[in-house]
This record gives sequence, structure tokens and C-alpha cells, in this order.
Amino acid sequence: MPTLPLLFEIGSFAVLGLILLADLLMVLKRPHIPSMKESGLWVGFYVALALVFAGMMFVFAGPEHGGQFVAGWVTEYSLSIDNLFVFIIIMARFMVPRKLQQGVLMVGIVIALILRGIFILLGAIVIEQFSWVFYIFGVFLLWTAYKQAKDDGGDEEEGAENPLIAKLRKVLPMSENYDGTKLRTVVDGKRLFTPMLIVFVTIGVTDLLFAVDSIPAIFGLTQSAFIVFTANIFALMGLRQLYFLLGGLMNQLVYLKHALSIILAFIGVKLIFHAMHVNEIPFINGGHHIEWAPEIPTFVSLAVIVGTIVVAVGASLLSPAGKQAKIDARLAADAEENADSTSH
Repeated sequence: MPTLPLLFEIGSFAVLGLILLADLLMVLKRPHIPSMKESGLWVGFYVALALVFAGMMFVFAGPEHGGQFVAGWVTEYSLSIDNLFVFIIIMARFMVPRKLQQGVLMVGIVIALILRGIFILLGAIVIEQFSWVFYIFGVFLLWTAYKQAKDDGGDEEEGAENPLIAKLRKVLPMSENYDGTKLRTVVDGKRLFTPMLIVFVTIGVTDLLFAVDSIPAIFGLTQSAFIVFTANIFALMGLRQLYFLLGGLMNQLVYLKHALSIILAFIGVKLIFHAMHVNEIPFINGGHHIEWAPEIPTFVSLAVIVGTIVVAVGASLLSPAGKQAKIDARLAADAEENADSTSH
């Protein structure tokens, strides 16, 4: 299998880093609520960028690595969209003004990149040294898929607060109102923390939990740390704009969690089969490879992942539950607009 030129890898990270830095500076200099057109153009740009990068992967490294990137990107993008559901709940729970939400999302994306980078490096080292970790990853993903399938989002909607967040509220002197995206402010001569600190901590904890789920999933599709990291970067780029573009559509994707559970279960089984092929555990088949376990090709993985997402989105938009969610979202948006106009 062809290997990627070192210059290509370094150049890719340099370009992606500059794009993310420019995106961050733009948010900090001009916090605003992006229009649907602006959000759509940015999401389209990032998706097109990912597809161009995929094409370069096919050219420089061949169809196997190219297919692994596409499969990993689609999987991580799907999991990131699921992450948006939680971000929406966090924004609503802490009543973050819409004008500040872009900045909060950008900080969340930066935290996610840092955490996933750490997990990817650790995962790559562990996989290289201990092949039996594929068994653990596989079983973990099957368990995650089971929990995902059973999760109805009830705990999130009820607003159950993380114990860490509750403790922070009691220990730290905190203001009632936000002061932009600042973590500290001055009220009546006293320096206080703002609620934004709690928001950032909540986002960070959420990112940590999603990193624990997503990194084993993509390692089930490729063992290349470069592909794993770039797929994660492309999945997170444009997530901020996607948040504003989808809006009420997020609530209509009623079968997305089920689709993700199927994808995670599929990758979990694929990982266990791969573990059987590289088996070195003495009490399993005497420490020998298990030849009858099938190796699932990358193109099959890609077809299963994309097909599952397409079916789930189509079924969600056409289902009675999805249509009702669309009506509820429209009513909620109208109520929010009327409340804003009344306050002004």
C-alpha cells in the first residue's frame, strides 16, 4: 500500500491550521448571528475542501487510504452532528445569547481538536504495541451502540446538571449575566466569574465524552494516525456554521441516533474480526490468528456507513415524528422571535 509523502502530511496540517486560525480570528473580531446563506456557503466550502482532500488522498496514497479517509470523515461528521444536539441543549440550558454562540462553538471545536489529538496519539501508540486492544475497542463500541440505541435523550432534555458543574456554581463567585465571551467581569467593584466559564466547562466535558466514543470508532476503519486526525479536523471544521444552518432541522433527525448506533455496532464487529486476524492472546485460539474471521474491505465499510446515514435522514424527514418536530421547531422559533420583538 502506498505511503503518503511527508511533505504532503506537513503541508496538510499547515494549511488546515491556518484555515482554523482564520476562522477563529473571524469569530473573535466579528461576533454575530450568521445568516442561512452565510452558514450554507461556509458548510459547502468545508465539505468541498474535504472532498478535494479525499481526491488528493486517492492520488497520493491510492484507493485504500482514500477510501479510509472518506469512511472516517463521514463517520466522524455524523458523530459530530450528534454532538450538535448536545450543544443546542447546553446553549438553551445556560441561556447563551445567540450573538455569543459562534464564539462558544469555536471554543468547543478547539477543545475537541486538542482532546482528540491526545486520544489519537495515545491510541496509535497503544495499537502499535498491543494488538489485543482491538478486542477492547470492539466491545466498547458495541456497548456504546447499545446505549445509543436505548438513549431517548430524556436526561438531556430534563437538564440534569453534571456534578462538576454544580460544584463550580457553589464554590466560585459568579455574576448573573454574561459579559461577551469573557470568563471574568467586574460587578460593583468585585471581580466575578461569568456564566461563560460554566458553559466552557460543560462543552469541554461533552467534548471529552464524545472523543472517548469517536476515536475508537475511526480506528476501526484505519490505523493511520494521519488519516484519523485529518478526518477529525474536517469533521469539526464547519460544525459551527452547520449549527446555525440546520437550526430546527436538527430536531427532525429523529432516527439519527439509531443510525449512529448501527454504524458503531458495525465498526465494533469489524474491529473484533480484525482482532481475530492479528490475535496474539494465548487463551484465544492458542495465540494464533483466527483465519475464518472475515476482513471487511474499506469500500464495504464506506457503503454501510453512507447508506445508513442516507436512509436515516430520509426516514426522519418523511416520518410523522420528524414532521411534528418540524412544526414544533417552527412554533418555538416564532415564539422566540415574538419575545425578542416585545423586549425591544
